[in-house]
Amino acid sequence: MHDWVGRDFRGSVRAITDAAPMTDDERLLRDLAYPLIEPPFDRNRWYSVLGEYGAGSARWFAMPHAYVNPFAYWERLEARWRRSETSRYFQLTGDVRNDVLRIEPFFAVAQRVLDIDRRREQTMLHMTSITVTEGNNALFRIKENLVTVEWVCRSLDGRIAAYRYALDHQVVAAPSPLAADAERAIELLQQRVVQNCQAAVGPVLVSKG
Repeated sequence: MHDWVGRDFRGSVRAITDAAPMTDDERLLRDLAYPLIEPPFDRNRWYSVLGEYGAGSARWFAMPHAYVNPFAYWERLEARWRRSETSRYFQLTGDVRNDVLRIEPFFAVAQRVLDIDRRREQTMLHMTSITVTEGNNALFRIKENLVTVEWVCRSLDGRIAAYRYALDHQVVAAPSPLAADAERAIELLQQRVVQNCQAAVGPVLVSKG
């Protein structure tokens, strides 16, 4: 159901209808990408299934032309019915730590896929029997795979900004020693994002506030 990830990214090209099916790793890449693209506050909601099929807000959350509004996360964290500041701090820290846990499995697959794609490009340069359609389909798929990884990096950049915004406002609204745990979690997330995105797609700008 996550086939749309990468394929429908704005500015990318769609694969020809008779393209070869995705490899197991390419499908896994998209499955692992989605939780890192989906807005944290949309998880497990009644409408979240729409996002799974690319019909919800997730597909627009980290598009390069879209502004990731950090206020959206804080607004939901600060919901009127949530009376306890402890609950808000735990929610924030938990969301950040969940992202940290998801990063390593995603980028392990991403490195395999991107490495294979580089080999595929080199192989195509020395093939004389490949058709134009086969060549175009391969190039389209390579583009989709790269775009999927880039999309996750942009999404994580936006999430870090949103988490920092929420933490800053939460500290002002209801100070607590729990803020230190949230701050450490965000710092760890930022380090992992920079490390993995640079290794996969090159330098990435990670927001600091």
